[in-house]
Amino acid sequence: MLDGKTILITGGTGSFGKKFIYTVLKKYSPKKIIIYSRDELKQFEMQENPLFRKEGVLMRYFIGDVRDAERLRRAMEGVDIVVHAAALKQVPAAEYNPFEAVKTNIIGGQNVIDACFAAGVHKVIALSTDKAAAPINLYGATKLCSDKLFVAANNYKGAHDIKFSVVRYGNVMGSRGSVIPFFLQKRKAKVLPVTDDRMTRFNITLQEGVDFVIDSLERMWGGELFVPKIPSYKILDLAAAIDPGAKIEVVGIRPGEKLHEEMITATDAINTVEFKDYYVILPSIPVWDVEKFRKGSNGIEGKFCSFGFSYNSGENEKFLSVDELKELILTNVDGAKEIIYGD
Repeated sequence: MLDGKTILITGGTGSFGKKFIYTVLKKYSPKKIIIYSRDELKQFEMQENPLFRKEGVLMRYFIGDVRDAERLRRAMEGVDIVVHAAALKQVPAAEYNPFEAVKTNIIGGQNVIDACFAAGVHKVIALSTDKAAAPINLYGATKLCSDKLFVAANNYKGAHDIKFSVVRYGNVMGSRGSVIPFFLQKRKAKVLPVTDDRMTRFNITLQEGVDFVIDSLERMWGGELFVPKIPSYKILDLAAAIDPGAKIEVVGIRPGEKLHEEMITATDAINTVEFKDYYVILPSIPVWDVEKFRKGSNGIEGKFCSFGFSYNSGENEKFLSVDELKELILTNVDGAKEIIYGD
């Protein structure tokens, strides 16, 4: 599906963007990859890194912000596929600078949509977050707005050959928003601060997130909100995986933080189809035959979620054990082996 295509990724110098580009170059032969971001240093470092080169694939680096609609339109000329990963993601920063988050996550999202229409892009996937389900912080609220914008873009595409969909998943192991790097830093002190000892979180590795986005690009009809089935972990089990001998210091839940993360609310579940490895929240305004989608969008027929179902980290069917968490940390978090075995 990606062979011979021109792909643009916003926020392409971030952790997801780099892993996505590395994976695409390893498994596919696109015509061109355009990295669109505002970080010139990270762009320079990517250009110097042989992991981000492949014979026959043009690599183009555009310095730009999703707030700049004109720059987006210029960057998207001749693009077939767009993955929108750019966002302001830090919860405390969004709370302190609310309109900055609105400008990037909401207005920037609409700029991406408009530029995709103008440039004749064919497929668009926007990355979301579990915090967009029943949001209690501004970051989650802006991402919910963004999700709605991308889903609704299918309603007015007219004769344009374009599809917009959204991918939503939980905490990426070892990312900047994950507690794991923080725990690793605190390991030497033998005290791990925990906001609440009852807390649970979803977990997905960066590679799993990238693979799910690529799968969603292939199967999308336009208007879906894809949610992968992923395991949860208990915060105390995570602490034990990093340092079983550390003292746990309960410091209290921070503003905008939940005990359990949620990806599909009970209200969303009324309009959600379950497949073997993922869920699809259907668009609120139908743009295609739902029954045809349920039966034919995957090799295995999907089923509607039962009434009252919700998908949250505290009631998940699969929880990672301490040993499973430790193995995942050692294999997926940069520097974890040195920190854990170097003590």
